[in-house]
Amino acid sequence: MTHSVRSRLGVLLGSTTPPEQIGKQAAAAEAAGFGEMWLPEDYFFLGGVAGAALALGATSRIPVGIGVVSSVVRHPALLAMEIGTLARAYPGRLIPGIGHGVPAWTAQMGLTQRSPMSALRETLTGVRALLSGETVDDEGRFATFDGVALTHPVPEPVPLFTGVLGDKGLDLTGKLADGLLVSALAPVEYVRTARRKLDAAALAAGRDERITISVLAAANVTRDPGQVATTREALKAVLAFYLAATGPGPLFAAVGANEVLADMLSRGGPEVVAAEMPDDWLDVFGIVGGQDAARARIGEYLDAGADNVAIATVVADGAEETLAAVGELTGEFTH
Repeated sequence: MTHSVRSRLGVLLGSTTPPEQIGKQAAAAEAAGFGEMWLPEDYFFLGGVAGAALALGATSRIPVGIGVVSSVVRHPALLAMEIGTLARAYPGRLIPGIGHGVPAWTAQMGLTQRSPMSALRETLTGVRALLSGETVDDEGRFATFDGVALTHPVPEPVPLFTGVLGDKGLDLTGKLADGLLVSALAPVEYVRTARRKLDAAALAAGRDERITISVLAAANVTRDPGQVATTREALKAVLAFYLAATGPGPLFAAVGANEVLADMLSRGGPEVVAAEMPDDWLDVFGIVGGQDAARARIGEYLDAGADNVAIATVVADGAEETLAAVGELTGEFTH
């Protein structure tokens, strides 16, 4: 990125952030010392590209990531044009993330793909070729290009991240992408396995560069020791909601939690998960409690192979305190 020493701690702006507050919050994150910030493109909350433009315009140094756009919502040529516009205006500061998209959301737009992996592969290769100044002629399973070239290609390579979970996606990332944005609720064990799989895929593809891993972490942190119990309780309800909404999958399989979660969900929704989840799930799937607990957990993610950890303030009432508490740690984790 544009400056050599930056914190390995980042921040995610929630998708419920009112658009008119994005610039102010981005400036505050930069001033607090965070090393990167991510904006989601959750349909139908905030536009990721427009949101990134607002954040970049309100800041001067911090890299801004889009985490993540669905590969099936925009044609790769349109996505490349949007990325190229921002990457040239703010050199070295844009980190575009591309994933499959939440199936329920893409289905609402009639954009369900028979082969989501083909769409992701064609988007990554098409976007990269166009950004580097190539003319693309290709007819794929998802996208057709007929002599497409960008008028404003980008002189420096733009790091393309993916937001994927399963083994096929990790393999594709290791072969074609520059980084992986790991979804919130990822246990350290998942990150450790993903690091190994990415490295193996990159090696098999003859690539010698390290694939960057940025982990999004659901966090509720306090500087007040007397508030630790309250902080944990507040995170429990939010985690229960996300666990129920997500259901069993690769993240939870990493710690053998799928069977327990499936059993809970067979008997109800978030309320059952909240009532029955083991207390240590808060520490496995989030960063919670006091600053010492947060410091230790962040260290575990970095030791497992993550390059950056971005805090997602998922508890509305605790967001300000969480950012302040973690913000005080940014200087301890630099690279």
